[in-house]
Amino acid sequence: MRVAIIQSCYIPWKGFFDLIGRTDHYVVLDGAQYVKRHWHNRNRIMTPTGPIWLTIPVATKSRFEQPIDEVGFAEPWADKHWRSIELAYRKSPFFAEEAPALKAIYEAADRLERLTDVNTLFLKALIKRLNISTTMVRDSEYSPQGQRTERLLDICKKAGATRYLSGPSAREYFDESAFAAAGIAVEWMSYGPYQAYPQRGPIFDHAVSVIDVLFSTGSAAASYCGPMTIEQAARTG
Repeated sequence: MRVAIIQSCYIPWKGFFDLIGRTDHYVVLDGAQYVKRHWHNRNRIMTPTGPIWLTIPVATKSRFEQPIDEVGFAEPWADKHWRSIELAYRKSPFFAEEAPALKAIYEAADRLERLTDVNTLFLKALIKRLNISTTMVRDSEYSPQGQRTERLLDICKKAGATRYLSGPSAREYFDESAFAAAGIAVEWMSYGPYQAYPQRGPIFDHAVSVIDVLFSTGSAAASYCGPMTIEQAARTG
Protein backbone atom coordinates (compact mmCIF):
# COMPACT_ATOMS: atom_id res chain seq x y z
CA MET A 1 0.00 0.00 0.00
CA ARG A 2 1.63 3.22 -1.20
CA VAL A 3 0.42 6.38 0.53
CA ALA A 4 0.92 10.09 -0.16
CA ILE A 5 0.11 12.80 2.38
CA ILE A 6 -0.07 16.30 0.94
CA GLN A 7 -1.84 19.54 1.78
CA SER A 8 -4.61 20.44 -0.64
CA CYS A 9 -3.95 22.87 -3.49
CA TYR A 10 -6.27 24.89 -5.67
CA ILE A 11 -6.57 23.45 -9.23
CA PRO A 12 -2.97 22.10 -9.07
CA TRP A 13 -0.50 21.54 -11.88
CA LYS A 14 -0.22 18.19 -13.64
CA GLY A 15 2.71 17.06 -11.48
CA PHE A 16 0.43 16.96 -8.45
CA PHE A 17 -1.81 14.46 -10.23
CA ASP A 18 1.19 12.51 -11.46
CA LEU A 19 2.21 12.02 -7.82
CA ILE A 20 -1.31 11.13 -6.66
CA GLY A 21 -1.74 8.71 -9.55
CA ARG A 22 1.30 6.73 -8.42
CA THR A 23 -0.25 5.97 -5.03
CA ASP A 24 -3.04 3.76 -3.70
CA HIS A 25 -4.20 6.21 -1.06
CA TYR A 26 -3.98 10.01 -0.85
CA VAL A 27 -4.44 11.71 2.52
CA VAL A 28 -5.25 15.44 2.39
CA LEU A 29 -3.13 17.09 5.09
CA ASP A 30 -5.41 20.05 5.73
CA GLY A 31 -4.96 19.91 9.49
CA ALA A 32 -1.59 21.55 8.76
CA GLN A 33 -1.09 25.30 9.12
CA TYR A 34 -2.18 27.55 6.28
CA VAL A 35 0.76 29.29 4.61
CA LYS A 36 0.36 32.60 2.78
CA ARG A 37 1.52 32.80 -0.84
CA HIS A 38 1.44 29.01 -1.10
CA TRP A 39 -0.56 26.89 -3.54
CA HIS A 40 -3.38 26.32 -1.05
CA ASN A 41 -5.53 29.09 -2.51
CA ARG A 42 -3.94 30.07 -5.80
CA ASN A 43 -2.61 28.78 -9.10
CA ARG A 44 -1.74 29.95 -12.57
CA ILE A 45 -3.54 29.60 -15.87
CA MET A 46 -2.20 30.36 -19.34
CA THR A 47 -3.45 33.20 -21.50
CA PRO A 48 -2.42 34.20 -25.04
CA THR A 49 -0.06 36.78 -23.49
CA GLY A 50 1.35 34.54 -20.75
CA PRO A 51 0.39 33.02 -17.40
CA ILE A 52 -1.76 34.85 -14.83
CA TRP A 53 -2.59 34.07 -11.21
CA LEU A 54 -6.02 33.05 -9.95
CA THR A 55 -6.06 33.65 -6.19
CA ILE A 56 -8.92 32.82 -3.86
CA PRO A 57 -9.26 35.70 -1.35
CA VAL A 58 -9.08 34.09 2.10
CA ALA A 59 -9.71 35.52 5.56
CA THR A 60 -6.37 35.48 7.40
CA LYS A 61 -6.34 38.70 9.43
CA SER A 62 -5.50 37.85 13.05
CA ARG A 63 -5.66 34.15 12.09
CA PHE A 64 -2.03 33.55 11.19
CA GLU A 65 -1.78 30.09 12.74
CA GLN A 66 -5.09 28.67 11.58
CA PRO A 67 -5.03 25.26 9.89
CA ILE A 68 -6.04 24.99 6.26
CA ASP A 69 -9.29 23.25 7.17
CA GLU A 70 -10.47 26.34 9.09
CA VAL A 71 -9.69 28.93 6.40
CA GLY A 72 -12.71 30.82 5.08
CA PHE A 73 -13.15 33.41 2.34
CA ALA A 74 -12.82 37.17 2.48
CA GLU A 75 -15.21 37.78 -0.42
CA PRO A 76 -17.00 35.97 -3.28
CA TRP A 77 -14.53 34.70 -5.87
CA ALA A 78 -15.82 31.73 -7.90
CA ASP A 79 -17.65 33.65 -10.63
CA LYS A 80 -14.69 35.97 -11.15
CA HIS A 81 -12.34 33.00 -11.52
CA TRP A 82 -14.63 31.28 -13.99
CA ARG A 83 -14.87 34.43 -16.12
CA SER A 84 -11.06 34.65 -16.19
CA ILE A 85 -10.84 31.00 -17.24
CA GLU A 86 -13.47 31.47 -19.93
CA LEU A 87 -11.66 34.50 -21.33
CA ALA A 88 -8.32 32.68 -21.33
CA TYR A 89 -9.49 29.40 -22.84
CA ARG A 90 -12.63 29.99 -24.88
CA LYS A 91 -10.66 29.58 -28.13
CA SER A 92 -8.82 26.47 -26.93
CA PRO A 93 -9.56 23.32 -28.97
CA PHE A 94 -11.35 21.43 -26.19
CA PHE A 95 -13.01 24.29 -24.31
CA ALA A 96 -16.51 23.45 -25.54
CA GLU A 97 -16.00 19.83 -24.50
CA GLU A 98 -14.50 20.44 -21.06
CA ALA A 99 -16.08 23.73 -19.97
CA PRO A 100 -19.59 22.59 -18.88
CA ALA A 101 -18.30 20.17 -16.24
CA LEU A 102 -15.72 22.61 -14.88
CA LYS A 103 -18.21 25.47 -14.81
CA ALA A 104 -20.58 23.30 -12.76
CA ILE A 105 -17.79 22.72 -10.23
CA TYR A 106 -17.24 26.47 -9.91
CA GLU A 107 -20.96 26.96 -9.36
CA ALA A 108 -20.87 24.34 -6.61
CA ALA A 109 -17.72 25.88 -5.10
CA ASP A 110 -19.48 29.24 -4.87
CA ARG A 111 -21.81 27.72 -2.25
CA LEU A 112 -19.03 26.44 0.00
CA GLU A 113 -17.59 28.30 2.99
CA ARG A 114 -14.17 26.74 3.58
CA LEU A 115 -11.05 26.55 1.43
CA THR A 116 -10.49 22.86 2.22
CA ASP A 117 -13.97 22.01 0.94
CA VAL A 118 -13.37 23.93 -2.28
CA ASN A 119 -10.01 22.27 -2.87
CA THR A 120 -11.44 18.83 -2.09
CA LEU A 121 -14.30 19.43 -4.54
CA PHE A 122 -11.91 20.29 -7.37
CA LEU A 123 -9.40 17.56 -6.52
CA LYS A 124 -12.00 14.80 -6.49
CA ALA A 125 -13.47 15.97 -9.80
CA LEU A 126 -10.08 16.29 -11.49
CA ILE A 127 -8.85 12.94 -10.16
CA LYS A 128 -11.95 11.34 -11.64
CA ARG A 129 -11.59 13.23 -14.93
CA LEU A 130 -7.99 12.00 -15.28
CA ASN A 131 -9.05 8.39 -14.62
CA ILE A 132 -6.97 8.14 -11.44
CA SER A 133 -8.16 5.32 -9.18
CA THR A 134 -6.41 6.49 -6.00
CA THR A 135 -8.64 6.75 -2.92
CA MET A 136 -8.71 10.13 -1.20
CA VAL A 137 -9.50 10.99 2.43
CA ARG A 138 -8.82 13.85 4.83
CA ASP A 139 -6.23 13.54 7.58
CA SER A 140 -8.94 14.12 10.18
CA GLU A 141 -10.16 10.57 9.53
CA TYR A 142 -6.99 9.32 11.20
CA SER A 143 -6.87 11.80 14.13
CA PRO A 144 -3.11 12.22 13.56
CA GLN A 145 -0.75 12.88 16.46
CA GLY A 146 2.66 14.56 16.64
CA GLN A 147 4.42 17.10 14.45
CA ARG A 148 6.08 16.92 11.04
CA THR A 149 7.59 13.45 10.51
CA GLU A 150 5.82 12.00 13.57
CA ARG A 151 2.46 13.16 12.25
CA LEU A 152 3.06 11.71 8.80
CA LEU A 153 4.24 8.44 10.26
CA ASP A 154 1.20 8.23 12.52
CA ILE A 155 -1.10 8.63 9.52
CA CYS A 156 0.83 6.04 7.52
CA LYS A 157 0.60 3.49 10.33
CA LYS A 158 -3.13 4.03 10.73
CA ALA A 159 -3.65 3.84 6.95
CA GLY A 160 -1.74 0.54 6.71
CA ALA A 161 1.00 1.97 4.49
CA THR A 162 3.96 -0.14 3.43
CA ARG A 163 5.40 2.63 1.23
CA TYR A 164 5.27 6.40 1.58
CA LEU A 165 5.68 8.63 -1.49
CA SER A 166 6.81 12.15 -0.65
CA GLY A 167 7.31 15.30 -2.63
CA PRO A 168 10.97 16.41 -2.89
CA SER A 169 10.57 19.58 -0.80
CA ALA A 170 10.02 17.55 2.38
CA ARG A 171 13.68 16.42 2.40
CA GLU A 172 14.53 19.52 4.46
CA TYR A 173 12.84 18.20 7.59
CA PHE A 174 11.95 14.56 6.93
CA ASP A 175 13.38 11.83 9.18
CA GLU A 176 13.57 8.69 7.06
CA SER A 177 14.96 6.64 9.94
CA ALA A 178 11.65 6.83 11.82
CA PHE A 179 9.85 5.34 8.82
CA ALA A 180 12.52 2.68 8.38
CA ALA A 181 12.11 1.67 12.03
CA ALA A 182 8.36 1.28 11.41
CA GLY A 183 8.95 -0.88 8.33
CA ILE A 184 7.64 1.71 5.88
CA ALA A 185 9.76 2.38 2.79
CA VAL A 186 10.18 6.05 1.85
CA GLU A 187 10.15 6.98 -1.84
CA TRP A 188 10.85 10.42 -3.28
CA MET A 189 8.83 11.82 -6.14
CA SER A 190 10.70 12.95 -9.25
CA TYR A 191 8.55 15.08 -11.54
CA GLY A 192 8.65 14.63 -15.30
CA PRO A 193 10.06 15.08 -17.78
CA TYR A 194 6.63 15.83 -19.19
CA GLN A 195 5.56 15.91 -22.80
CA ALA A 196 4.72 19.32 -24.24
CA TYR A 197 1.38 19.88 -25.94
CA PRO A 198 -0.13 22.68 -28.07
CA GLN A 199 -0.48 25.58 -25.62
CA ARG A 200 -1.83 29.02 -26.46
CA GLY A 201 0.73 31.03 -24.48
CA PRO A 202 3.77 32.80 -26.00
CA ILE A 203 6.25 30.38 -24.35
CA PHE A 204 5.38 26.85 -23.25
CA ASP A 205 5.04 26.52 -19.48
CA HIS A 206 4.55 23.19 -17.71
CA ALA A 207 3.89 24.84 -14.33
CA VAL A 208 0.30 25.95 -14.84
CA SER A 209 -2.95 24.44 -13.62
CA VAL A 210 -3.97 21.06 -14.99
CA ILE A 211 -7.05 22.70 -16.48
CA ASP A 212 -4.68 24.03 -19.15
CA VAL A 213 -3.98 20.43 -20.11
CA LEU A 214 -7.69 19.63 -20.23
CA PHE A 215 -8.62 22.56 -22.45
CA SER A 216 -5.61 21.95 -24.70
CA THR A 217 -5.74 18.15 -25.10
CA GLY A 218 -9.23 16.97 -24.08
CA SER A 219 -9.59 13.20 -23.79
CA ALA A 220 -5.80 12.80 -24.11
CA ALA A 221 -5.14 14.87 -20.96
CA ALA A 222 -4.20 11.93 -18.74
CA SER A 223 -1.34 10.98 -21.06
CA TYR A 224 0.22 14.41 -20.54
CA CYS A 225 0.05 14.15 -16.74
CA GLY A 226 2.74 11.49 -16.46
CA PRO A 227 6.41 11.36 -17.50
CA MET A 228 7.28 10.89 -21.15
CA THR A 229 7.88 7.41 -22.45
CA ILE A 230 11.30 6.51 -23.85
CA GLU A 231 9.85 6.82 -27.37
CA GLN A 232 8.40 10.28 -26.66
CA ALA A 233 11.65 11.47 -25.13
CA ALA A 234 13.56 10.24 -28.17
CA ARG A 235 11.26 12.18 -30.50
CA THR A 236 11.81 15.41 -28.56
CA GLY A 237 15.55 15.02 -28.96
